[in-house]
Formats: sequence, C-alpha cells, structure tokens
Amino acid sequence: MSRPLVQHPEIVYQTDALIASDIDAYLKTHEHKTMLRFITCGSVDDGKSTLIGRLLYDSKMIFEDQLASLVADSKRIGTQGQEIDFALLVDGLAAEREQGITIDVAYRFFATEKRKFIVADTPGHEQYTRNMVTGASTADLAVILIDARKGVLTQTKRHSYLAHLIGIKDLVLAVNKMDLVEYDQTVFDVIVKDYAEFAKSIGIEAFTAIPISGFKGDNITRTSANTAWYTGPALMSHLESVEVDTTVQQIRPFRMPVQWVSRPNLDFRGFAGLISGGTVKPGDPVRILPMGKTSTISRVVTRDGDLDHAVAGQSVTLTLADEVDCSRGDVITCAADPPQIADQFEATIVWMDEAEMLPGRPYWMKLGPQTVSATVHQPKYQINVNSMEHLAARTLGLNAIGVANVTTDRPFPFERYPDNPDLGGFILIDKMTNATVAAGMLHFSLRRADNVHWQAIDIRREAHARQKNQQPKLLWFTGLSGAGKSTIANLVEKRLHALGKHSFLLDGDNVRHGLNKDLGFTDADRVENIRRVGEIAKLMTDAGLIVLTAFISPFRAEREMVRQMMVAGEFVEIYIDTPLAEAERRDLKGLYAKARAGQLQNFTGIDSPYEPPAEPELRIDTTMTTPEQAADAIVEYILEDQGS
Repeated sequence: MSRPLVQHPEIVYQTDALIASDIDAYLKTHEHKTMLRFITCGSVDDGKSTLIGRLLYDSKMIFEDQLASLVADSKRIGTQGQEIDFALLVDGLAAEREQGITIDVAYRFFATEKRKFIVADTPGHEQYTRNMVTGASTADLAVILIDARKGVLTQTKRHSYLAHLIGIKDLVLAVNKMDLVEYDQTVFDVIVKDYAEFAKSIGIEAFTAIPISGFKGDNITRTSANTAWYTGPALMSHLESVEVDTTVQQIRPFRMPVQWVSRPNLDFRGFAGLISGGTVKPGDPVRILPMGKTSTISRVVTRDGDLDHAVAGQSVTLTLADEVDCSRGDVITCAADPPQIADQFEATIVWMDEAEMLPGRPYWMKLGPQTVSATVHQPKYQINVNSMEHLAARTLGLNAIGVANVTTDRPFPFERYPDNPDLGGFILIDKMTNATVAAGMLHFSLRRADNVHWQAIDIRREAHARQKNQQPKLLWFTGLSGAGKSTIANLVEKRLHALGKHSFLLDGDNVRHGLNKDLGFTDADRVENIRRVGEIAKLMTDAGLIVLTAFISPFRAEREMVRQMMVAGEFVEIYIDTPLAEAERRDLKGLYAKARAGQLQNFTGIDSPYEPPAEPELRIDTTMTTPEQAADAIVEYILEDQGS
C-alpha cells in the first residue's frame, strides 16, 4: 500500500493517517456523510481537469506513488512547464495526455470532513457533447468553467443549456485562470454579467459565481488574498454546504419500475427495482402498469430484512397480496394516482451519432427497464444554443438539439422528465449497430394518442384470406437500380394471376408518381418512402392479397421495419443480386451515367449506400439466372408455402 506521507519541494502533504493504519475505521467515518454528485463542464481548455486534479490534491486523496508519477509526467508531457499539471490526475487516456484534452468522461471520488463527492470531468470539445450529457445525467450540481481570458463561449452556452435541460438546478460559474488576468475584478464582473444575461434567456434562475485559479489554487479550498474584492465562499466550501435535495421525489406519488422478478423458490415471488418516486409500505394499494391490474403491498424486502416503509432512491423487492401479471419493464404505482400511459409524445432530443437522425426510421427506445420500438418524426424545430432561436430542420446532426414527436409501437407508463427523470428520460439505440444515438426527455403525450382508438371490425384478415383461398404474403424485391426487380416481379405476378391467385404489384417508380411524389431521394426521404409502402402493403395483406413490391429499399433497418409490421412468416425478402458493373451496363434510362457525371445526387450504388440483405428468404443471382427462371423459382417457393 502507498505511504500517505508525501514530501515535495516546498510542500508537506499529509493524507488521513487512518487510510494506512485502519481502512475500516476510515471508511466508517464516511459512512453517514451526504454525497454530492457534480460535473465540471464548459469550453475547451477552460481548466476542468486541472480543477478536479486540484480538488483531489487539496482533499488529500493522492498517495506517494501517484504524486511521484504526477511530478514525472508533468515534466515529460505536462502543459505547465516545471509546475505540477493537475489535469494529468484525471486525463487517463493516452490520447488525452498526448493532446492535452479530455475525450471521455472521467469519474473521481474524493471526500472532506463534511461530505463525500463524485465528480465527472466532461469533455469541452463539441464533438464529445454526448459524453458531457452522459456525465450530467446523474449530477446534482454543475460547475461551469469559463476561461477569464476568453469569456462566455459557444460551448459554455451549450453545456449550460444541456445542464439546465437535464434538470440540474445548482450551477456554479467558476471563472478560471484569474491569475492570467492579474485577478482583475472588472474582467470577472463583465463575464458574470454576460453569463447572467444568457442564463436568464434559457430559464436559469440563479447561479453562484466564484473567481478561481485551478492551477494556483486561488479560492479552491480557501478564499484567496489575491481576490480581496470577492466576499463569497471558496469553491470547496460551497460544494460542502450546498443542499442536496433528496426529498423532492419522495413527496411525489409512488412509482417503481420493475427491474427484475425474483423467484428464489416456489414460495417467493417478488418484484425488484429502484423506487423513482414517493414512498411505499405494506398494506398500500398499488396498480401495475400498463395492464392496470390492482393489488396490495404485502412486504418490502431488502437484503438486510423487511422494512416498514421505503422511499424514493431505495432499491427494494416488493411482494404483492395477489397473483397478478407483472414483469420486467412494468411500473408498480400507487393505485389512486398512476402515471399516464401513451404511445405518442413530444420530446426534446439530443442527437449523439455521426450519422444523421433519419425521421421515420425505427430505433430502440430505452426508458428505465422498458424497451420499445420508437419512430422519431421530422423535427418541429432545432434549437440554436447561442440565441435560443428555433430553426427549421428536416433532421438532426451530431450534437444537435431539437424537439420532435415520437411514436412507439406500444403504450407505456411515463411522466414528464422534470417531474420524474426515471420515467421521462430515454435513450435511442440503433437497431442495426446497437449504438446509442440520442438522449431524450419526454414533454407530454400527444392528444391524438388519447382520442384515436382502434375500431373493432367483424370481417378479419383471416376471413379475407379464406375467401381468396390463399395465404397472404409480402414478396419484397430489393436490389440495385437496374438489377431487374421490376421485370422479375412483373413476371411473378403474371404467373400468380394465371394460377388464380389474388395479388397486387407495388412498383417503386409507380408509387412515386402518386402516394410518394412529395419525396426525394435523400436518406430521410428513402426511409419515409419505405415506411409508407410498408403500411400500404400491410393493409393489402390484411385484405388477403399476395403483395409484390419492387423497391431498391437500400437500408436493412427499413426492410426489417417492414418485416416487423407483418404477421410472422408473411414477409419474404427476395434479393435480386446484380453486381454494380452489370447494373450499369443494363441501364436503359441512363441514370448511372448521370450519377457518375454528378448530375444526379443521392443515387444508390454511386453516392448513396446499398446494404445487401444478410439472410434473405430468396437470393436471385441475375448473372446466372434469366428473369423467367427467377420468376419460376419464386412462384415455386410461394406455392409450396401456400400448400398448392
């Protein structure tokens, strides 16, 4: 174990002796202290990592070997000459140390006599905004750093807006590097005035401004003689004394999303989760959402025994008096005041992926333990973080913030994000790559979600299919332009018609003359094109038809979306596999030539991608098979499944 006593030129550094002599006693002294989670954020080179390093150093949380390594690294790759570069205590990635920037979120623990802290050092670069959002999502307080030489910058505004958006109410404006402006009060006052004007414009009601020098240590753990004009607290004193409001969620109605159903034996069935709102005790009447079944709490179980009550922030296992259907993702709520249930919402979305958001594309939406399929519509507007102006937008790019409607594949219980972050905050996940692409906050359910109901009808799809004496199918032809999709699909329908089958062919070009004539060929328009065709094809199969579609449909995600719309087994993906060179050779319309010449934008195979099917039901190699042979093979496949 490292020795806690450190000797450094002109420094006597003494950590808590208990750490070395009696670690159990040391931990016990911290057991009942309150915990403050906070983040440091702001623009590039504002000194966030240096500040955290200084806090770790001044709170005596560095051991001898760490300090020795810090001193050596500071001389070798530090940015402060021969002085200690405290940022190196936090920036652990090689790329961070080489470039002198923060890339990933770095979490550090430290403690003082009064409180425990978990601090997240978040990147200042715009391209790492997603990492800042991650760090802010669990924070109680945000320290917004500003370089005294530069004043309020775009990232200062962006991070302040995001912190406010996520619901952080305690903000500290730390005007850093005051040593580089000779501790000039005028500089500090101008920055505070500029920031106050911006803060008011986005709804920030109050903040605490502190002039500091993370490098020199001014106003970090004690007030500095260099800023005699400043009469407020040192940063550490403020962090130790700011109130951590743990009661806000406790006074709200009871909510507990079920994380896990516990069945250790045949005689016990409990529902485990983190209470996100309110209190609960045995005997309380509860409602299980979204099913709406009611029951009563029998026990509140923990590892250390049963409780007579539990509050928001505690993880417990609840047992119910009745055998009701309840599973992971359901929400146990107070019976008298349950949350809303909906499948259409307005939400703020922070886009975090290099690839643009594609309106109409389905993503996985994860909200607590619930996972649903969600479609984001074209944004109502994008927010300019500098002016708070609402800008028109067809999509959202990396780090963009916008407001859009979201539709899910099934209703689920939710609350507004400001009321309950656990039931109102979500992430979006790309279905193909499993990458997290966005974070979002629910505002409210759309009124049409309550007013539009599914109308029961007597003649069901099974009756339509029996009348036509066939099994409904969707034959989805996909491939490059010029591959032969329309030709083969037309031949297949002619054969089916001759056999007395009821079918209909939806051709890509034909549909764009009517239903989809308002759509272009951008990625977003292609997604919407396929979504509409999928909905029409679904209605046609409900009518008992064998539907054929001939569309490039370049993206796997949208083909999978249509597959999920259909009854299991009815979607047949037919890949018309033709090499690009062969498709160009057959090009009677001259489209490839125009695309090569730059006269036709967003052309699949040239400047827009095509994603071949991974596991199609049928693959037709048109370099080895004639259109007639392909049609015969497809019809044979369909008739076998029809039992004909």
